[in-house]
Amino acid sequence: METTSFSRLSDEQIASFHDRGVLKVDFDFDMQFLDRLLEHVYPHYDQDFRQHKVPFTRIQDAWKIVDEVRQLAVSKKIATALEQLLGRKALPFQTLNFPVGTTQSPHSDTIHFNTIPTGYMVGVWIALEDIDLENGPLIYYPGSHKMPEYRMQDFDLEPGENNYPQYEQAIRDLIEENKLVPEYGIAKKGEAISWHANLLHGGAPLIDSSRSRHSQVIHFFFEGCEYYTPMISKGEELSYRQPHWIPENTDFVLPENESIAKRAYRWLRNRFRKRNQGNHV
Repeated sequence: METTSFSRLSDEQIASFHDRGVLKVDFDFDMQFLDRLLEHVYPHYDQDFRQHKVPFTRIQDAWKIVDEVRQLAVSKKIATALEQLLGRKALPFQTLNFPVGTTQSPHSDTIHFNTIPTGYMVGVWIALEDIDLENGPLIYYPGSHKMPEYRMQDFDLEPGENNYPQYEQAIRDLIEENKLVPEYGIAKKGEAISWHANLLHGGAPLIDSSRSRHSQVIHFFFEGCEYYTPMISKGEELSYRQPHWIPENTDFVLPENESIAKRAYRWLRNRFRKRNQGNHV
């Protein structure tokens, strides 16, 4: 799947990640492999998207049904870079594939995924086509990972999915109060953007609704931690996770129970569809 030109991150790249909370890297992936991945994922997107509408849509854990998605998730190049960044073995546990920009409100992944000790989760977003300001790039706020890790209770909100819109508003207020300056994830096909778990990020507005924005996100925990979901944790009663690590080969057995993450995605998808209903054709 992979070509061989990328080997390791430089000291400057590692320092930049820790200072800014985000790093763009060209891992020199095989372009034909990325084309096959996109070709095989595309039929699994829901009918609304394939009829040229633009609702909030994505496929969670497509690695279970499209092997190219799995292969990208267990890329040795990505794993090597992440181990350099955090000093522990990276463990991929979730994939998300997107055909269009999400316009998702800024948030920190620490509301969804966290670890004990804290800070051992990273998201990696890979462009499957060229991304510019017109087709809904990522938006992120460099340096925001150094802010506190905010939980629902920090905004006087009860834990749970029902209060997530209020959490999003509280994050927007924080961005305004702290005068955080956004950057946009402009990327060439094959480039990857990695971010620290606590970096504030989301989806920029989709200016040209006729365009796609194909991409894959991989979420990683790291070895030697405990894992939990802050959004539904109450005080010291943490909602622990038992992640199913994405396997390095095709000889695997899937867990039978539906994950918390998948239920959360279904709720989030329905919410975005309601918000966008009637806004796109």
